[in-house]
Amino acid sequence: MSKVYFSTWNGELINNVGKPEEEWEESAYNLPAQYDDHRDSKAFIGWDGVSLFNADVDVIRLAMEYAAQYQEYSEACGRCAPGRWGGRILYDQLDKIARGEGNVQDLDHLKEIGKSMQVTSKCEIGKTVPNPILDLMTHFEDEFMACINEQKPSKHYNDSIGYIAKITAPCTDACPAHVDIPGYIEGVRDLRFDDSLEATRQTMPLAHVCGRVCPHPCEDACRRTNLDEPISIMALKRLGADWETDHGFDFFHPMEKKPDTGKKVAIVGAGPAGLTTAYYLAADGVAVDVYEELPVLGGEVTVGVPEYRMPWDKYLQDIECVRDMGVNFIMNHKVSADDMRRFEKEYDATMIASGTRISKKVYCDNEDPSITGYWGAIDFLDRVNLYEKFDIKLTEAQKKEYAIDADYVDLTGKTVACVGGGFTSMDVVRCSIRAGAKKVVMIYRRDEKTIIRNTTYEEYHEAVEEGVEFYFHSAVAEMKDEEGVLKSLIIDKFELVPDPDGGRPQLVKIEGESYEMEVDYLIPAVSQSADLKFLPEEWEIEKTSWATIKTNGKDYMTSRNGIFASGDCEYGPMTIVNAVGQAKRGASVMSRYVQTGEITLTDDEIMEDHLRKLRVYDKKEKVTGWLPGLPRQHSMVLEADERKYNNKEVNLGFTQEEALSEAERCMRCYYIAMIAT
Repeated sequence: MSKVYFSTWNGELINNVGKPEEEWEESAYNLPAQYDDHRDSKAFIGWDGVSLFNADVDVIRLAMEYAAQYQEYSEACGRCAPGRWGGRILYDQLDKIARGEGNVQDLDHLKEIGKSMQVTSKCEIGKTVPNPILDLMTHFEDEFMACINEQKPSKHYNDSIGYIAKITAPCTDACPAHVDIPGYIEGVRDLRFDDSLEATRQTMPLAHVCGRVCPHPCEDACRRTNLDEPISIMALKRLGADWETDHGFDFFHPMEKKPDTGKKVAIVGAGPAGLTTAYYLAADGVAVDVYEELPVLGGEVTVGVPEYRMPWDKYLQDIECVRDMGVNFIMNHKVSADDMRRFEKEYDATMIASGTRISKKVYCDNEDPSITGYWGAIDFLDRVNLYEKFDIKLTEAQKKEYAIDADYVDLTGKTVACVGGGFTSMDVVRCSIRAGAKKVVMIYRRDEKTIIRNTTYEEYHEAVEEGVEFYFHSAVAEMKDEEGVLKSLIIDKFELVPDPDGGRPQLVKIEGESYEMEVDYLIPAVSQSADLKFLPEEWEIEKTSWATIKTNGKDYMTSRNGIFASGDCEYGPMTIVNAVGQAKRGASVMSRYVQTGEITLTDDEIMEDHLRKLRVYDKKEKVTGWLPGLPRQHSMVLEADERKYNNKEVNLGFTQEEALSEAERCMRCYYIAMIAT
């Protein structure tokens, strides 16, 4: 809720003109009335209307400055005459009126051009820029006419006022890494895969990874959904990365590395968050040392995400892209509290990106990790992937611990039960199928829709095709063992009972429906926790209620100056793209911190936060002006019988013809938002 002087945002007309401020009506939308901790906003103007937060706003100059932002964009685009020339006319005519040199015909011309752009522009930015300008001309016509009739400049035409603008898109806003999605899709459409890849790497260095294993929340915010089906955004992302790799090109970095600043930073962990932090800090001229406990780089994507989802040779290219920026990696180094004390003295800042690698318990009766057959999900996936990707065999002690005779995870003839409902549990059950298990079961307290929402439609259905059985509305009540060897599980069944008060339905145990199931392995994959014993106790770094490192979620500084945190260790288990998004912001803040000692956000980052709160995508919007019914392309997937006994990559990606067809479906939904301060 925001108190406004005037607003047309999203069709909500609020007009408090002439009313005392204490009687102003509030908007139902989370409008950015305060820009940051030091500045209030005077006005917000964007694709869906305009909001004024005080009575002293120069609405004519506001419209002019907004048109100026679009003119700059349209000159660079130039894909359609209404957008390119309309943008110039909007700015020229508004500037003429604001200078006090306009006439009534100019006002009529503005209205005519604006309405023409709304109808004939090829993309959303051209269609929507006239919206708030026409609103201002309609509701504040007397101010426009005063400048015209009296031939005087608008009231603040010559004053120093800050106008801060950002180009966004619904998909870009929904992406935790704020990737320029229309930009990389446009690169595919134009067969400029270098442009496509550079658009991705502006905010996402792991193009191979997030072109394969991203949960693609961007697709849930694709405006094409309001017309027919969302764009296959994730599948299009990998094309630029594959093109670079398959042709053996040098890395296409979207920026030139800046000169050495003389500053240096330590990073704990070489997973997605650590790699991202390293890439963007190194690009800014900061020396970076990354400390990794494992003998391999890449963190949980390397040892946790199976080869059939994320081929190691592809991920290695993402890692080498980071190394190519001049990053130094130190492997087989488990960071200790003494290391952290040393880092604080020897480095200008430290980023903790150590992930969450401790599997949480199921919390059933007789749950004992020492029972043979009880195997934490993280450790299980480590053993599978270290062998499959690096031929690192099980030790004799591990064979005894896991009751396996082979040098690798061999589950031939075994029954495996996994408890979970996210990506980690999905990796566990699909790896168990490939390890030869005769029966693999996923036990989940919720329903099918929820597990799809937690992962992806594709991931769930591929697991079903491979033979994984899903027991929904179920939970493990008890482990049963004989002389320390797991033999069976007691499974409780639940049902959803509606809340009579209209709240969320509750899961209630069905009495008398519990049953016993014989199993050889129980693999808990309900969640993971962070191992933070390496943090010096005397630092007293604040933790969350989930025992992760506490930051304010905006700049990723911890309670101790110079110590930052991002990724799973800050938030808890999250998706790769979330970790990358946090780390990109953290790297940006750290780059300025090591130079100035101050914690600041850029205007671009502040605007990102405002737009995320406001929400760019409107799922109720009725999209018109585009050809509906164009089928979404689906990349080729190996048949279940061809993939479930090996680690071949399952998703083969688009052919060029399919990629071009899918890229053509993109409606290029860029929007401009601007705040006056």
